[in-house]
Amino acid sequence: MSNHIVIVGAGLSGLRAASLLSARGIECKVLEARDRIGGRVLSTSEPNRPDLGKFDLGPTWFWPQYESTITNLVKDLNLGTFVQYTQGAMLSERFQNKPPERYVLPENSGERSIRLIGGVQSLIDAVANTIPSRVVELETRVTAIRLDEAGAITVEADLADGKRKIVSASAVILALPPRIVACHIEFSPSLSANIITDLESKPTWMAGQAKAVAIYDRPFWRETGLSGFATSWVGPLQEIHDASPESGSGALFGFFGMPAKTRRELGEDNVLKLVTDQFVRLFDPSAQNLRAILYKEWFRDSETAVEEDLDPLRDFPSYGQPPKSGAWEKKIIFAGTETNSQFGGHLEGALLAAEQAVFEITNLNNKSL
Repeated sequence: MSNHIVIVGAGLSGLRAASLLSARGIECKVLEARDRIGGRVLSTSEPNRPDLGKFDLGPTWFWPQYESTITNLVKDLNLGTFVQYTQGAMLSERFQNKPPERYVLPENSGERSIRLIGGVQSLIDAVANTIPSRVVELETRVTAIRLDEAGAITVEADLADGKRKIVSASAVILALPPRIVACHIEFSPSLSANIITDLESKPTWMAGQAKAVAIYDRPFWRETGLSGFATSWVGPLQEIHDASPESGSGALFGFFGMPAKTRRELGEDNVLKLVTDQFVRLFDPSAQNLRAILYKEWFRDSETAVEEDLDPLRDFPSYGQPPKSGAWEKKIIFAGTETNSQFGGHLEGALLAAEQAVFEITNLNNKSL
């Protein structure tokens, strides 16, 4: 059984789908617009100080208590993990001109989250290593998918050198944010109106967020009994966590309460000054002694966000599979974390979406035998 499947997107979902298909002897090709694999997974180091470690500018954790798919995969791939540091007091900053309040949370009051040694990129790399060579093609931006009257699919893509690539396929897995599919890929025949409406209604997870990671020689806040966990109504960061590696350097990262449009107006330098000032305010003047600060604005990533994603999320989005209808029903399959109804937005959701896509492909192949 050997059919050529094209997977668009080399994030966790696309790579996992390629790995599962390859293990079943089903030929596939992964086309990725970026010059790297991982999608919204991005673990990086300070270029001048790689000794300080790698830090996640995308997803950071998983929760083994209720996310069994990623837990089992991490175990199968023999990846090193450690528990997110939560020992000590938390800080709560409620007022502009008052010091933060300090609280000691009851033991086991929060869900235990797990981090990967080397960042989540270690999971991406391990999954990629299970895929045959030359399956993944980078800097290949899919622009159109066409279906002829005989049922044959052609996928058109732009290459980095300005050339155009045409790939034939029996089916296509779209492992992309739904809004990116709706905005950036032309379909012939067109997707039905209800599918387009559904895709456009699914906000891209993290697309309106940014991540700032402040790196220090050591996690100095632990020496005064602080966990590194803080919440703030003052900002610019709304929620802060210890981002230190398992050993060695220290790091703090935060999620922004400040909307993406405000950050865009302020500019990166001003935003990072506000972030540093907040760390000093919360964790004492030692927070000025930065070794590096990493910053990723996801709304600037054209392979992640569209203009609508700059609007802050008011509620958790309603994720799940788009409706199936029309000529494309058995020809394109949607994957990616936003297509999983239970764990949408999580790494777990990306993996479950990949498994579902491969299940559908396998069923199509079995029926065609």
